[in-house]
Amino acid sequence: MGKIAKEMGAMEVKRLTEPGLHRVGTVPGLCLNVSTTGTKSWILRTTIGIKRSDVGLGSYPAVTLAAAWERARATLDEIRNGIDPVAKRKDRQNIVTWTFKACALAYITSHEPSWKNAKHKQQWRNTLETFVYPVFGDKHVKDVDTGDITTAIRPMWSTKNETMVRVRNRIELVLSWAAAQGYRPKGFNPATWRGHLDQVLPKPSKVNKRESFEAVPIDEMHAFMLRLRSVNGMSARCLEFAVLNACRSGEARGAAWSEIDLNAKTWNIPGSRMKSGRSHRVPMSDATIKLLSESPKFKGTDLIFPGRGGNKPLSDMTLTMVMRRMRLTAVPHGFRSTFTDWTAERTAYPSEVREMALAHAIGNDTEAAYRRGDLFEKRRHLMEDWAAFINTKPAVGDRAADLKIS
Repeated sequence: MGKIAKEMGAMEVKRLTEPGLHRVGTVPGLCLNVSTTGTKSWILRTTIGIKRSDVGLGSYPAVTLAAAWERARATLDEIRNGIDPVAKRKDRQNIVTWTFKACALAYITSHEPSWKNAKHKQQWRNTLETFVYPVFGDKHVKDVDTGDITTAIRPMWSTKNETMVRVRNRIELVLSWAAAQGYRPKGFNPATWRGHLDQVLPKPSKVNKRESFEAVPIDEMHAFMLRLRSVNGMSARCLEFAVLNACRSGEARGAAWSEIDLNAKTWNIPGSRMKSGRSHRVPMSDATIKLLSESPKFKGTDLIFPGRGGNKPLSDMTLTMVMRRMRLTAVPHGFRSTFTDWTAERTAYPSEVREMALAHAIGNDTEAAYRRGDLFEKRRHLMEDWAAFINTKPAVGDRAADLKIS
């Protein structure tokens, strides 16, 4: 047990500024520790069992001298009764309080390996950090209720509806996970939409004003392709490749020579690069083969359309910037819409051929289980017809003037 030093008063303690341990008296071993930076904290220097230990009792002046005496006496009583206060504190720190935030982080850690899209991973973290944690992130997950959820999502339900719909869904998934882990009662989930939140919030279709991706009209595609092919640069060629294959921007920007089979005229995209997570075969038209045959191969990279530096794909804005420099308001993703409209309005191809060309899921899980083929040969004819269409000047209704084609 430490010696009792001369008792100090509150003013004397306040005046202590020299770095080091200063015994303050009254309780054996009670000291005020002054750091080299001037911060102060209470230390109880004592013996636990046969080991000399320093037990922290809090910072000064948040913990007053009188309060430090009380804490020191209580700690010494625990030691006399065979309790190690240091070990007790460590055990308490190791107990996880399953707040909503703790559950959300655990859910993300558990499911993140299955999320292929890096942007999706970041959006999960960002949206919860921005819209949810400030409202009820520190609340125990078992106590999260409808009021908490509506408080988080109602303010921007109308102005940022698409984001808030995703936030609500993420809250629901986290709460379901917590219930499965036993951290909250199983059964009713307060983030459920159907039959619950749909009674207190307007339907997304009523408030979501998002417009479809702006697209180049069907009859302007030939004129557009003439202009695009007159534009030099890697970004323009990548956009041309995306248009010919009706693929997503990211699929085109990440295209690699190792995915291309020129002899079979097939582009094999691995599932890791597909939105669906499933590998996808693309039948390449003669126009696509010509584009690739005229494309250089760069040393040190497998990418067909490398960005600056050579080892990384073009950024997600490069194709958009090509269209902006062409003074068009349409966006790259809009060409998939143009392709959809063309297939539906100008061809007799069944919708499932079009949907497979776009790498969309077809039917339900049962139908997918029975459908073993991917309509590849039919899709090959479709892509050849698409290339032929955009390479042929319309006989009637040519609106090339709108695109300033001479």
